[in-house]
Amino acid sequence: MGTVIDWLAAVALVSGALLSLAAGIGVLRFPDVLDRMHAATKPQVLGMLLLLLGLALRLRSAADLGMILLVGVFQLATAPVAAQMIGRAAYRSGRVDRSLLDVDELAGDPPRTGE
Repeated sequence: MGTVIDWLAAVALVSGALLSLAAGIGVLRFPDVLDRMHAATKPQVLGMLLLLLGLALRLRSAADLGMILLVGVFQLATAPVAAQMIGRAAYRSGRVDRSLLDVDELAGDPPRTGE
C-alpha cells in the first residue's frame, strides 16, 4: 500500500510542478493584463494544491497535514481576491484593452477616490 501512495504522491508532485511551470510561462508570454492574471491564478492555484496533496501523501504526520491544510485554505482564500484586485486596478488605470472584453460591467462605474 505504501508503494501505491508513494506513486500517487509522485504523480501529484510532478503534475503540480508542471501546472505551476505552465502558469509561470503564461505570465511571461501572455500579452494582456487579464490573460496574465488568469495564468497567475487558475493553473497556479491548482498546481499548488496538487503539490500540497503530493506533500501530504508523502509526509503523513498530523502536524504536517495541519500545516498543509492551512496553506491550501489560505491559497484558496487569497488568490481569487488578489486576482480581482489586480483586474480592477488594471481596468481603472487603463491597462485593459476594452475591445477584447465581451461584456464591460464596469463601464458605468465611476472611479472612486479615497479607497
